[in-house]
Amino acid sequence: MIDALTGLPNRRALHRDIASRRGGEGEVALAIVDLDGFKQVNDHFGHATGDELIRAVAILITETCGDEAQCYRLSGDEFVLLADGPIAGNLIEGISRMIVDRLRKPVQLERRAIAVGASVGLSRSGGEEAPASSELLRRADVAMFASKRGGKMRCTWYAQALDRNREARLDLDNELRAALAKGEFRVNYQPLVDARTGAIVAVESLLRWEREDGSQIGPNIFIPVAEESGLINAIGLWVLRTACRDARDWGDLNLSVNISAAQLRNPEFPILVGQVLEETGFPPERLELEVTETCLVLDPVVVGRSLDVIRQFGVSISLDDFGTGYASIGFLRQFRFEKLKLDRSLVVDAQEDDGSRAMMISSISLARAMKMGVTAEGVETQCQADMVRAAGADQIQGWLYYRAMPPEQIVALKDKFGSTRSDRSKVA
Repeated sequence: MIDALTGLPNRRALHRDIASRRGGEGEVALAIVDLDGFKQVNDHFGHATGDELIRAVAILITETCGDEAQCYRLSGDEFVLLADGPIAGNLIEGISRMIVDRLRKPVQLERRAIAVGASVGLSRSGGEEAPASSELLRRADVAMFASKRGGKMRCTWYAQALDRNREARLDLDNELRAALAKGEFRVNYQPLVDARTGAIVAVESLLRWEREDGSQIGPNIFIPVAEESGLINAIGLWVLRTACRDARDWGDLNLSVNISAAQLRNPEFPILVGQVLEETGFPPERLELEVTETCLVLDPVVVGRSLDVIRQFGVSISLDDFGTGYASIGFLRQFRFEKLKLDRSLVVDAQEDDGSRAMMISSISLARAMKMGVTAEGVETQCQADMVRAAGADQIQGWLYYRAMPPEQIVALKDKFGSTRSDRSKVA
């Protein structure tokens, strides 16, 4: 009952040991440790490197456990920690947090250092409750996925609410599939204005979901579920196709469409973009795809390749939500964005705090130095508009000017359209 790759006890040994420890004093506690980004390691460096990484992580976890817990390898990149006794839960949590902290640094292999993280789910039994080993594992697995959804690199204890949330997410996933088939989605558009003239120079497509009963579900609720299930690929493609069809005859307005990390990880995504452009007849030089900093951090190699192919069509790439995540000068140089979109929080904070204002100004100056255009998002007051205009933003987006609206209302604003050609030449 030994794992051949790592020499650790395997799944069968785990079930045997849990059964032997049930009924003793105190509690039985276990943790599932799942590596973040392991699939990318296999994809980029090959399975031999993946195996080497698994062996190195097994040694790291075993050293961290010491004599306080037993480590097992389940399969793939999943490990389990097991302890029993009066303070088993505290021990397992403490060890798990040390493992997460140690994996914040790259793991040194023979030829290279590999950066991975870990998401941990914890469960325990004690007192009158003595669930079977399979149930303890299931609970830890549910908690581990909660850690991943919560941002990864963290530990989460199982609670019954997680099961209820999981059931709700499954129900929502089923509803999403039905909504796509029944045509419950629609695309609205929020205009972006030229910072100097106030003329509309672009629109951003925004997905909306209105159920048959008239209730609306916010994208902050259903997009994460769609990403987790893989449905985001079909929904995202529908949005891109619909937006290109709607905006095709809107003069020379630029159209921006948000792209999720899951779409960019799909190696066929650039081909799908090309097919949509050909099918709809939308001019590629008017299309901007918006990506977030999270997309870049999760899989920079695959994302970079996809973006390079898409640029060959004439499509430009914008970095969305700048100022909220991990983007560095190195990332900006690597991906060569045509535009930065300053996140609303940076704009709001800049109005209230000198340090934040200096950060906003320096971000715009950096974009200028790298020949990128700049859009300020979430502008709601005239004071904010004046501030970002003085700082050098090219375009402004926010409720001060326009809210998101159906396509027919965009058509009604045609007399307020301005040329985008000068903006394109500025950042080319």
